[in-house]
Amino acid sequence: MGERCDWCGTDPLYVAYHDHEWGVPEFDSRALWEKLVLDGFQAGLSWLTILRKRENFRTAFEGFDPERIAGWGEPEIARCLADPGIVRHRGKIEATIGNARAFLEIEDTQGFSDFVWAHVGHVPVQNAFASMAEVPAQTPLSQDLSKKLRGAGLRFCGPTIVYAWLQATGVVNDHLVGCPIRPRVAAMAPGTEAPEPR
Repeated sequence: MGERCDWCGTDPLYVAYHDHEWGVPEFDSRALWEKLVLDGFQAGLSWLTILRKRENFRTAFEGFDPERIAGWGEPEIARCLADPGIVRHRGKIEATIGNARAFLEIEDTQGFSDFVWAHVGHVPVQNAFASMAEVPAQTPLSQDLSKKLRGAGLRFCGPTIVYAWLQATGVVNDHLVGCPIRPRVAAMAPGTEAPEPR
């Protein structure tokens, strides 16, 4: 058995996230949106910081229910800005409200999950990187999807944030070659197999 992707280090919370969540294909629209919002809040911070606050975020943002958040106004923004359990950033909180409204429009017209997964033919991309140095910060896929998300009215979804989101939600499998989780994640995509190392 190989070694885990080294980005998760030895922190038990981070290791559990790597082993059981990161890269697992996510097809639920609301869950995809929650992860995109959290990746937006991560900008400028470490993912571990967000992971440690995730349950607080879920409480503060009413279970990441986009229909509820879409109706938020200044009272809810003020409540979040006073909540020490989350990242208190007005711009990101306000963006989340706008993103909820944009999400609902996409969900109503074509389904947010279908909108995302159509970019890869509804089959996860199986990469075969041997080291973190090979993994890009963004790709043509994330650039294209970022442009479309922003065109639909979403914010804090630049191509680097979007690529991290695609990795986290299993649209792209970037577990490194030799990581014991990689083949398990690859097997979750029907009809696909992890490619041989390059």
